Amino acid sequence: MIRLFLHAALLLVSVLTATATWAHEARPAYLQVTQLGPERFDIQWRTPVLQGMRLPVVLKFPDAVRNVTEPTQRELADSLIERRIVETIDGLAGQRIEFIGLQTTITDVLVRTETSNGVTTTLVRPTTPYVVIAAEESWLSVTRVYVVHGIEHILGGYDHLLFVLALVLIVKNRRRLVATITAFTAAHSITLALATLGFVNVPGPPVEAMIAMSILLLATEIVRAQRGAESLTARWPWMVAFAFGLLHGLGFAGALTAIGLPQGDVPLALLMFNVGVEIGQLMFVAVILMIFAMAGRIPSFGAASERMRLAASYGIGGLAAFWMIERIAQFGT
Repeated sequence: MIRLFLHAALLLVSVLTATATWAHEARPAYLQVTQLGPERFDIQWRTPVLQGMRLPVVLKFPDAVRNVTEPTQRELADSLIERRIVETIDGLAGQRIEFIGLQTTITDVLVRTETSNGVTTTLVRPTTPYVVIAAEESWLSVTRVYVVHGIEHILGGYDHLLFVLALVLIVKNRRRLVATITAFTAAHSITLALATLGFVNVPGPPVEAMIAMSILLLATEIVRAQRGAESLTARWPWMVAFAFGLLHGLGFAGALTAIGLPQGDVPLALLMFNVGVEIGQLMFVAVILMIFAMAGRIPSFGAASERMRLAASYGIGGLAAFWMIERIAQFGT
């Protein structure tokens, strides 16, 4: 049984590490439609680029829509932006815009429209590769879109999840773990709001490298604690979680800034994105604790648990070191 559990634990680490180079690459495509006049609309279409390859999705407008200006493209480090102005006599309210090829991907599309009817935000899934432009938007749709995006971002942010896993490994007392996770949550909520609202502006690459370094330092602290050495993190885990949480919040803000916020509902969208992040984070912690609880019922688990904890720490630290070196190497590129 212990061998079976060991395989399960290794599988969990593999799930988190197999897509190491994809950390923070689970960004959605983004379509913004801005009304310029009764019949004219500014179209901004941003698709993510990974390893030099653009998302293979093409916009298809209704037949009544024609280009006033030809599409222009601008290349960024992580995406390609296409812009044009279109015209349609009947307007776009109630019209369908299709995303040809989206059904063959695992990427969502965040659609934001600014028309005379107000601002609307819609999340389009690959299973339904089109959007019908609504006449007006309710606060419920903003809530749903940004909560879902927050959950998807944290569950696709493997570096953030590894940091949370390291906290679970180093804090063995459940009450202290709750306090530690709460401190981490409070900290990244602060910097997420400050950075998204423009009060703090830190370049993305250094932030990503520092996030990887925070995971490496936590892994080192776990090993020190396992060997009986004095560890600041083991003694004051909530303090360390709060300090590093401020850093991780800047990473969350980068993802939220990339997709944009509805101008009329900035506070609501910001709050709901953060709520989604917390829901996803709690889901992950619950799964980890459930695995530990199930493993605790295995008679021989106690003798091997410390060795497995140590092995997991080395795995987390090795992956974090790889991320840190990889991200530092990207400075200036």
